[in-house]
Amino acid sequence: MDEVLAFPDHLECVTCGHEWKPEASAKDEAQPERIVKDAHGNVLETGDIVAMVTDLKLKGTSETLKTGTKSKPIRIVDGDHEIDCRMNGLSIALKACYVKKVTK
Repeated sequence: MDEVLAFPDHLECVTCGHEWKPEASAKDEAQPERIVKDAHGNVLETGDIVAMVTDLKLKGTSETLKTGTKSKPIRIVDGDHEIDCRMNGLSIALKACYVKKVTK
């Protein structure tokens, strides 16, 4: 038995009564991949290694990330700070405009 009823303007679940528009589910499944670029315009991907292009004082600490400090492999995440990585033993989130991609 099919548990989804199709109406001209919406779909409905027989079990719980939840209603949704068919276009909404198609949009959710087809979201484009996020493209993150470093300070020089290079595309960053999860697993890349980056280096700082400017000194950056970390708020809430006495630490400063110096120019040239390299990261462990990064992870691209959603949000204002696109990069999640480890530098100098700290787990931090960074904006891509403060880093450059390091060639391997």
